[in-house]
Amino acid sequence: MSFRHPDPTPAQMQRLLRRANEVARRAMSLGRHPFGAILVAPDHETVLAEQGNVDSVNHAEAVLARNAVSNHGADFLWDCTLVTTVEPCCMCAGTQYWAHIGRLVYGMSERRLLELTGNHAENPTLDLPCREVFARGQKAVRVWGPVSEVEDEIAALHRDFWRTR
Repeated sequence: MSFRHPDPTPAQMQRLLRRANEVARRAMSLGRHPFGAILVAPDHETVLAEQGNVDSVNHAEAVLARNAVSNHGADFLWDCTLVTTVEPCCMCAGTQYWAHIGRLVYGMSERRLLELTGNHAENPTLDLPCREVFARGQKAVRVWGPVSEVEDEIAALHRDFWRTR
């Protein structure tokens, strides 16, 4: 399936990742893990939805993708972008794939998250890159990340959070 709109620019990606990080900060203020995701329309400007992490099985990306399917058609979602602070785990990548969201931008890799959290009981990170999950499918989901210009900002939020857990 082809895209009808151009890809987001690096400046758009950085701005949107910073907004997703604010969603993560809000989740953290509610006592949840600091993960944030936003769904962005094909114009790469309009934010259609925001979602913070809920719990260990309702990750920000998966909840957002499930809600997106309830509110938008597959053809529209294919040209949208899921922007998330941390690389989606295999559950979230699979949910994005099935939701038919055609683009992904993430700020920090799952591997870097593992370095920050270690063997934390609340975040038993799976070391399975989302690109590997998408590569097993039949749809060519476009992926950008990690984005070095905002990676340290996202990592700082996690470093502070996991240090106090």
